Amino acid sequence: MPEENSLRNEMLKQMPGMPVLMNHPEIKLLRDTHPTLYINDIVRRELDSLRSFILGASEEELAGMEIREEDIASRALDVARRAVGPSVKPVINAAGVILHTALGRAPLAPAAREAVHLALGGYCTVAMNEETGKRGDRHLHTERLLAHITGAEAGIVVNNNAAGTMLILNTLGQGKEVVVSRGQLIEIGGAFRIPEVMERSGCKLVEVGTTNRTHLRDYENAITEDTAAILRVHTSNYRIIGFTGEVPLPELAALGRKYNLPVIDDLGSGALVDLSQFGLPKEPTIQESMRDGMDVICFSGDKMLGGPQGGYLIGRRDIIERVKKNPLTRALRLDKMAYAAHEATLKLFLEPDKLRETHPVLKMITEDPAAIRRRTQTLRRKILPLVGDKAELSVIPGETEMGSGSLPGKGLKTYVLKVAPAKYTPDCIGERLRKSSPPIFSRIEKDAVLLDLRTVFKGEEKILGEKLVEALLK
Repeated sequence: MPEENSLRNEMLKQMPGMPVLMNHPEIKLLRDTHPTLYINDIVRRELDSLRSFILGASEEELAGMEIREEDIASRALDVARRAVGPSVKPVINAAGVILHTALGRAPLAPAAREAVHLALGGYCTVAMNEETGKRGDRHLHTERLLAHITGAEAGIVVNNNAAGTMLILNTLGQGKEVVVSRGQLIEIGGAFRIPEVMERSGCKLVEVGTTNRTHLRDYENAITEDTAAILRVHTSNYRIIGFTGEVPLPELAALGRKYNLPVIDDLGSGALVDLSQFGLPKEPTIQESMRDGMDVICFSGDKMLGGPQGGYLIGRRDIIERVKKNPLTRALRLDKMAYAAHEATLKLFLEPDKLRETHPVLKMITEDPAAIRRRTQTLRRKILPLVGDKAELSVIPGETEMGSGSLPGKGLKTYVLKVAPAKYTPDCIGERLRKSSPPIFSRIEKDAVLLDLRTVFKGEEKILGEKLVEALLK
């Protein structure tokens, strides 16, 4: 113990003080060009963090550890540079996940980006009626479009689909029972569970059927005078196969009408186009749900729809009007930027024959694997002479994931650039790519870094190639 304390004390003595670090040339330059107190605070926190580690570390952790002023300054400088720059910034997504939740899910269409830019320019008509000059209904920005595209009587958008689910349950079922199949009590990202959403909404969950099979009689037998609604949840983020069964929506709708109960359809990803036309598994569309007689449907705006984060609620006008009057709606409402982007995204669906060119998500989904292979081969050919013997580069078949719980278990055929470093580990190269400017996200499998160009926009390959070469040659 005395020897350990002696080592600990010696390391603490070797630590540079704040004045030394503040006068480090690069840190001093950063202080001259950015808020000084903020840079000072960041550097101080780094020193405190290192001091706390030394005081709490074991003998094994301290063994071989060296305290070098330049290393500490470099680490503090790196943290400070990242802190003064934007933390939400553009990246190149070569990870092969189209709806990557951590990377912002659906990339916005150019029309949506332009709409946001116009909304940000100054004041805008987010909740103003131009004809009367009085306060207007902000929900009208999307309501007419939703009615035309989906066949619904009315609709609103809130800040995400979990909020939309909670809002409709609270509006229709607070203090009462809502019937749902056991096989649909899903958990979505972030350990967010349907039963917990229902509990927070103030309604009582009534489970019917079994995990793999639920019959119409199960729903009907559960209906009492306290029942407020029937909920169907589309299990978009997993599949049960084998001996399964669920009640078709038209039958569920008929049951709701029989007992004068609204039927809610939580569609999750919310596809507005039939994906089977592109060779993908059949996913229920919002229009089909409307035709099947659902009273209200909720779905995400930033998944298959391809817009910004949002939760759509569409259906019967009387129900949507009740939702609008719910105090929670104000707490969950959107701002001007989101409305501008949602409106522009929905307008893309007015011309379905052009979607493969105007809609980034559908464009990625439908890109021919042969075209991806050619793009990947071109990238390999351009950087191979620069890489030399630093890595083995090859183009191999792979799979792109939809992500965000969409199309579970079904990957899209693609081709990836396999990078097998000769000197460094794949994790090391992956880290260098992430720390480049712009950050590049890849996939690590076995002993290689995989880069999927399906999720890389055309024009980004040049930057991707340059940063990959830098990472391998560093």
